[in-house]
Amino acid sequence: MNHTHQIAIDKVRNSKLDSTDFENLTFGKTFTDHMLECTWKDGSWSKVEIKPYGPIMVEPSCKVFHYGQAIFEGMKAFKDENDDVFLFRPEDNWIRFNASAKRLAMPEVPEEVFMDGLKELVNLDRDWVRKGDGLSLYLRPFMIASENGVAAAPATEYKFMIVMSPARSYYSGDVRVVIATEYSRAADGGIGYAKAAGNYAASFYPNSLAIKEGYQQIIWTDAATHEYLEEAGTMNIFVRIGDKLLTAPHNDRILNGVTRRSIIQIAKDMGIDVEERRVSINEINEAAKNGELKELFGSGTAAVVVPIKGYKHNDFTFELPVLENSYSSQFKKALVDIQYNRAPDQHGWRVKI
Repeated sequence: MNHTHQIAIDKVRNSKLDSTDFENLTFGKTFTDHMLECTWKDGSWSKVEIKPYGPIMVEPSCKVFHYGQAIFEGMKAFKDENDDVFLFRPEDNWIRFNASAKRLAMPEVPEEVFMDGLKELVNLDRDWVRKGDGLSLYLRPFMIASENGVAAAPATEYKFMIVMSPARSYYSGDVRVVIATEYSRAADGGIGYAKAAGNYAASFYPNSLAIKEGYQQIIWTDAATHEYLEEAGTMNIFVRIGDKLLTAPHNDRILNGVTRRSIIQIAKDMGIDVEERRVSINEINEAAKNGELKELFGSGTAAVVVPIKGYKHNDFTFELPVLENSYSSQFKKALVDIQYNRAPDQHGWRVKI
């Protein structure tokens, strides 16, 4: 075992690269050779360890199983035509990770642990980052309460880890959604803005009902009235009415998406009128009826930009028009061109490994 910048590295003896079928990847099922682990105990962080990917040992009384202190981030690494590897806005993910940690009474992860450890891990497994549109390395930093005991209180020990998974395009086929009128994703004063594991667990049952109806996702509405747009499944949501781009404002119910913020900036760079404000479902329905609703699309790290083909709200259904030069296609191209180092990075979003 050798040490680089206070990071202990234990390399695998035999890589899984040659036995991995990169042409037939299921998202989030295949993992690279190495993972990162660091423990918080007695008020301080241990040395960062990078080791072969494999199981971790926890007891049945591990607090994460009982009180749900678990948070995560979603990030990607990209490779350009010169075999250089880049991260996209990683500091934003580190900042959001710590915002999630604070809300769930978990310790914040220092920059040198998160950022330096992440860069070292990606560099070690850089051969897992494949070139080409839609190909990337999905990065999953996460933290769990690892103390043993079932007393209802914040844990006194935590485990911060990063695992990585080679990825192809996240969604395939048409995406149609149901606008929620009964179930809610988050409420005022809750943890909706945090990337907490429980937020996603609570969405699975309502989403399964939508799938049974023949839809792929849910557009969430506000918990109080179900009258205002919030998020779309695991993505932030955008609406194009006429030539104007609308999206719900960031608040304590809505995840402050890195891709969302990037799209807003790209739209402004293109001279598109963008409004971050409350968007009522009635406004969307009226725009659909009078021909002004041009696009609905989701945005997120895994999916990048996903056009929505149609939606259902109560008994009203609508199919979006097919546009040759849609906003969603323009934004996706502009964003991935930056990520793959094919376009100038005027905002300093790329970080070279």
